Amino acid sequence: MKRGVLTVLSGFSGSGKGTIIKNLLSVYPDRYALSVSATTRQKRLNEKTGVFETDGVDYFFLTKEEFEKRIAEDRFIEYATYNENYYGTPKDYVFECLDKGLDVILEIEVQGALQIKEKFPDALLIFLTPPDAETLYKRLTGRQTETEEVVRRRMKTAIFESTLMNRYDYVLVNDTIDECTEKLHQMVTLAHDRAVCSTGLIDEIKQQLNTFSFD
Repeated sequence: MKRGVLTVLSGFSGSGKGTIIKNLLSVYPDRYALSVSATTRQKRLNEKTGVFETDGVDYFFLTKEEFEKRIAEDRFIEYATYNENYYGTPKDYVFECLDKGLDVILEIEVQGALQIKEKFPDALLIFLTPPDAETLYKRLTGRQTETEEVVRRRMKTAIFESTLMNRYDYVLVNDTIDECTEKLHQMVTLAHDRAVCSTGLIDEIKQQLNTFSFD
């Protein structure tokens, strides 16, 4: 059994990361595992359901003091600050799922994604973007859950994030949900055939070839 692929999905705020991941898990429930991140930001209200985000499902919601204690205990694969809040990826769950052969999806901003690439060079980095900047702005303002100042700050953050897009393995355009989901699945599937993910097969073929003698 091949080990799972550690996949990092980043993207501008408003690019639709959460929607695409939920659709991917719905279409391929036995193939993927979603790592739940920890954060110090406040819970958000879902406009459609009228329900706030759930601790342990959407995020592990921690105080700043709790988060910093876990940093000191080295309990994160990566962590970073984003829009004045901490975000981090807990270690144990991720490694358990990969060992079971599940592909683990991490929804992480660019600072954390590049940290992971340094520590785990075989990680697959995918950057999700709307078709254009105007669409991004309309999505942010269309939420109607954030102030004009917050929208302005998120657009400024997007300008910075765009300078790091070329450090990702793939850039994925979120035009339609189903098409984008299928492209994401194809990218992860292809990643299984990389040499770095096939060390067991490579070793087996090398051993088999060494049984032949051409002296």
